[in-house]
Amino acid sequence: MCAPNLVWSNLKVARICLFAAVTALLLGTHAIAENRLAQESSPYLRLHAHNPVDWYPWGPEALKKAKKENKVIFLSVGYSSCYWCHVMERESFMDEEIAKFLNENFVCIKVDREERPDIDSIYMMAVQLLTQRGGWPMSVFLTPDAKPFFGGTYFPARDGDRGANTGFLTLVTNIQKIWGEKEEDLRKSADQLTTAVRQNLNVSLQTQGEKTELDQKLLASVKSALMVEFDPQYGGFGFDPGTPERPKFPEPSNLLFLLEQARGGDAKSREMIETTLDKMQSGGIWDHVGGGFHRYSVDRFWKIPHFEKMLYDNGQLAVVYSQAYELTKKESYRRVVERTMEWLLREMQDEKGGFYSALDAESEKVEGKFYRWEKEELQHVLGKDFELFAAVYGTDKEPNFEEEFYVPQLSRSFAVAAEDRGMTEAELWAKIKPMMGSLLDARKVRTRPLTDRKVLASWNGLMIRGLADAGRILERPEYIQAAANAANFVLTNMRNDKGRLYRTYTAGEPKLNAYLDDYAFVCDGLIALHKATNDKVWLEKADELMQLQIELFQDTKQGGFYFTSNDHEMLIARGKQPSDGAQPAGNSVTVQNLIYLGEKLNKVAYREVATKALSATAPLMQKSPRISPRMALALAEYLNAG
Repeated sequence: MCAPNLVWSNLKVARICLFAAVTALLLGTHAIAENRLAQESSPYLRLHAHNPVDWYPWGPEALKKAKKENKVIFLSVGYSSCYWCHVMERESFMDEEIAKFLNENFVCIKVDREERPDIDSIYMMAVQLLTQRGGWPMSVFLTPDAKPFFGGTYFPARDGDRGANTGFLTLVTNIQKIWGEKEEDLRKSADQLTTAVRQNLNVSLQTQGEKTELDQKLLASVKSALMVEFDPQYGGFGFDPGTPERPKFPEPSNLLFLLEQARGGDAKSREMIETTLDKMQSGGIWDHVGGGFHRYSVDRFWKIPHFEKMLYDNGQLAVVYSQAYELTKKESYRRVVERTMEWLLREMQDEKGGFYSALDAESEKVEGKFYRWEKEELQHVLGKDFELFAAVYGTDKEPNFEEEFYVPQLSRSFAVAAEDRGMTEAELWAKIKPMMGSLLDARKVRTRPLTDRKVLASWNGLMIRGLADAGRILERPEYIQAAANAANFVLTNMRNDKGRLYRTYTAGEPKLNAYLDDYAFVCDGLIALHKATNDKVWLEKADELMQLQIELFQDTKQGGFYFTSNDHEMLIARGKQPSDGAQPAGNSVTVQNLIYLGEKLNKVAYREVATKALSATAPLMQKSPRISPRMALALAEYLNAG
């Protein structure tokens, strides 16, 4: 089977695939033909181009086929750096028996959630309503008119696999049987679930007749909610003493809100910030060898990561650590930013200036293999320096990963390690830095995780902000220049002749109408460049995008902005997505953009739009203050601007 490597050009992929097919014929082996996903630009979709499943991309062809043949749609949503997405592909989508059953009885659609967050959000809401949980790979079953009636996440291939009672083959067999016998019942269930999805995505945030004051009380409620969920020992949020081993995420929106409070003199906010950032940079979630943060920690302690690296995490965390350095002057925060930038500029930048999306969690079908170490290998690479390295990074103790490997992490803070040796942090780092260089060189010869080389407008906006803020605060002009290069890449290569943004760009091809987040985050990046350079051109370009965004996305009746444009493809629901998650809500960032542009350009109308957006979200903030910290930050800026 030919599996395209994302590093190769399309031409090389075509040559390799042709060679593999000819070799298979000569050797008498079976070659799996390409399916429709081979024509897609998404690296994730192309990874499934040689599955025996007859995949369709989301679009009119698949939807028409489902209606014409009255077949259930099997919708599978994932992304390139998702480990369990790869597992389900190997176990189920490469299985000839399962593929044959799917092809005969379903219309199978594969979606890259990063390209189509609109589709992902709709059907993830359905899965969450059905199961009270979510995740990827997302597996959803829809009626021929695209209404969901059943869904989940990862399913093992067969009964008993990985301890499961029901495997994927049994599940699809049962669904097909029930569709044949009780189609009307499934359609009624789908109608009910679709109504619930619409209600949840289109919830009217402003209760009729109710007005929530935009004041400091709202900000205090957000801080209080974060304090309740704060882990005082290891930092981070979502701590539950009853489930201490549940995963922990960085949650940059929380940290940015707390930084604003800390700058105002709030000691508790500063404590939460420093505890969290100190523990994160000490743990395995931080790549001590190569720089940059992994997606999340599988434990409370930030020790063992889920190993994918995402552009959006690192762009946001560059902002957080830069601002924290500005506040505290901790050299370790500066070092984190600089080493994050080294990794990003070394490994994640397109030659034209844009930034790639992600690094996979696995290599050679093993999660974390690229990042783990055996003690003997460390001793071989470091030689006489191993003793110092081991004392600082805990590799002289028992293995901390899968009982035989090490994920390097500080056994205590770098400052304490330096003090114990009678050194400054700078002196200790001067000794450690060449060791990291040696380990990085040794790691380079390993099989690399796949790089998802699509360039997303919104994620590049977050990265532009990270580079611009880091360059301004750390006085590193090369970061500001890299931010400008990325901004010019997006504005040159990812807009149509009317100035509208595209969502994604891969191998020279821009495609898909941009979403609210794309406009909001790119605009935010341009504003950060204006702050870093005082060059009015960035302000003008940000204003151009803001005018387009208001025209295309604004809810003129209730305030705020829809996630999709007013001329977007018709889906079963249209929502606003007001809450912050791994990425901030587009509405939250938009309010900040409106405040800045309104003030700098003397546009009173922008403040009025911001007021309406804040008023639309305020009741939700009052009811559930934990879910909109970035909007609370926007409110703080709104109140300060007067």
